[in-house]
Amino acid sequence: MSPETSLPADTADARAAKALAKKRRGAARASARAASRRQRLDARAAARGATTGTAASSTEEPGTAAGTARTGPAALRDRLVELWLRRLHPVLDVISPIGWAVLAVAVFCWSVGLSLHITELNVIALALTVPLAIAALFVLGKASYRVTLDLQTHRVVVGTRAVGRIEVANPTQRMILPSRIELAVGSATAQFLVPRLPADAAHEELFAVPTRRRAVLVVGPVRSVRDDPLSLMRRQVTWAKEQELFVHPRTVRLDEAASGFLRDLEGTPSSALSSSDIAFHALRDYAPGDDRRHVHWRTTARTGRLMVRQFEETRRSHVVVALDNLAEHYADDDEFELAVSVAASISTQTVREEKELTPFTFEARQNAANFRQMMDDYTVVGQLKERIPFHELGQKAADLAPNASAVMMVVGSHTTAKELNSAANQLPIGVIAVAIRCVADAAVQRSAIGRLDVVTLGSLDTLARALRAVGR
Repeated sequence: MSPETSLPADTADARAAKALAKKRRGAARASARAASRRQRLDARAAARGATTGTAASSTEEPGTAAGTARTGPAALRDRLVELWLRRLHPVLDVISPIGWAVLAVAVFCWSVGLSLHITELNVIALALTVPLAIAALFVLGKASYRVTLDLQTHRVVVGTRAVGRIEVANPTQRMILPSRIELAVGSATAQFLVPRLPADAAHEELFAVPTRRRAVLVVGPVRSVRDDPLSLMRRQVTWAKEQELFVHPRTVRLDEAASGFLRDLEGTPSSALSSSDIAFHALRDYAPGDDRRHVHWRTTARTGRLMVRQFEETRRSHVVVALDNLAEHYADDDEFELAVSVAASISTQTVREEKELTPFTFEARQNAANFRQMMDDYTVVGQLKERIPFHELGQKAADLAPNASAVMMVVGSHTTAKELNSAANQLPIGVIAVAIRCVADAAVQRSAIGRLDVVTLGSLDTLARALRAVGR
């Protein structure tokens, strides 16, 4: 995935991934601030040591000045922060919100009951303290696992299941009691029960991730969880890091007749002449430097002069796939997903036929050099909420591929004929221009706006028939 493009902002999986990334950035900033404070303290200690070096004892250790400098308020605050992050926070984080509420009520009842000698409050406090003590027994101790998260593939197509496995092993020489393993998949969480594991034993769990929509799912991390029946305390340890799962858009295979909007197999001819190409143009007199392989010997024998073949220079077929990703041009998310699948199908067929390809959207360009990377880029394409003049789509096509043979614009049902015409007017003369309108449940139709062919389709399965209609 290219760094210029961003995750789709309208999926729960993307929001969960962004929230996780935000939390990590906050932790990184806190660590950076602590490191910066330590550097400042070291610098102050070094400065004080330099100014008081003549008065220092010759037997003083090198770290004495720094140790003296750390006795100030700033050093004390730094130690408290470090103590909180390393010691107190991991312990207090074990208590759940329900546990904190029970603990607060228990402390209040103990305080008031003992001070005012109210027996009822003391009984309530004792009744609340007992489950807290029992919950603490559930989370005490430390389990040592070796956990492996293995996805069979990191790229699947919408509608197929991503299969993976989790292996939990006991690398120690003592038995580990049963526990629960949690696997985060996007915003959801899957749970697995791990039985009692003897020494050097292992337990394996298989799982399948359903993929209903195009997205980048974050699978993981894998955590071992221990909690009490009342969920007053919860202790979790992360064992395996998260992995990305790309759910590619669904595509259909197109035969060459379906993608026959390029009506010749040799390429698009130009007016330039060449001494070596495919399309034969005429015969001419031999000139010094001409390749003798192109000498036409029959004409040479008949005329008595060396005659060589003159060719018409051709251009290799170059297809541009321009996906309109403006949110205002689509009726709903399903219509936009259809447009993404149409654009990905045409791009896939173009790559399969080894033609030059330039796929792009309003804000990004997909990587056509590698098929996997191209599909990854289509996976993260999202809708733009801002308003952009539609003619910029045609202008961008002309700028990115001035020698294009065909430009395929994939648009939504709310794109007007005026907008399509304005985009087509930005294209160079002689380029085959086709607009594919994606309208839910619509029949295949063909129309024309100036020199722009417009086809309407309602499902991905009718794409081949729609393109065959354009190729006639």
